[in-house]
Amino acid sequence: MDINSYITGFTDGEGCFLISFSLRQKMNLGIEVRPSFSISQHKRNKDIILFLQKYFKCGGVRFSKRDQNYKYEVRSIDDLMNIVIPHFIKFPLLTSKKDEFKRFEEICNLIYSNHHLSQEGMKKIIELSREVNASGNKKYNRDDLLKMVAR
Repeated sequence: MDINSYITGFTDGEGCFLISFSLRQKMNLGIEVRPSFSISQHKRNKDIILFLQKYFKCGGVRFSKRDQNYKYEVRSIDDLMNIVIPHFIKFPLLTSKKDEFKRFEEICNLIYSNHHLSQEGMKKIIELSREVNASGNKKYNRDDLLKMVAR
C-alpha cells in the first residue's frame, strides 16, 4: 500500500486546514493568527490518529469527552512549513480541499516570513483566510478583523 497517498486521501475526506484568529493586546496589531492542520476521529478509530502523529512526527493528540473524538493537530508554524505542507505538495489533495490547502500554504508562508506582523501582511492573511475552511464557524467576522487592522 502507498501510505503517503493513503494519508492524503484520508485527509481529503477527514482533514481540516484552519486559520483562526484571537484578539491579543500584546500583539502589535491586536490580532494573533493561528494556522492548524487537524483530523478528528471517534474514539473507536484512535489508532489512525496515533498513526498520523507517528507518521508526521509532530503535532499533538487530545481527546474530547464531549464528542468522544480524538483529534490530531499540528499548530507549530515550523512543523507546518517543514513537514505537513511539503507532504501535501508532494502528494496532492484531489478534492476541493486542494484549493483550501493552497490558500493555507500561502498564509503559512506569509506567517513564516513574518508578514503577519505588518498591517498589509495581516490584511492579506485575513482576506485569504476567507477561502480556508469557508464552511466552518468563525469566531471573528473577517470584515471586523480587517477594520481592526486598518486602525
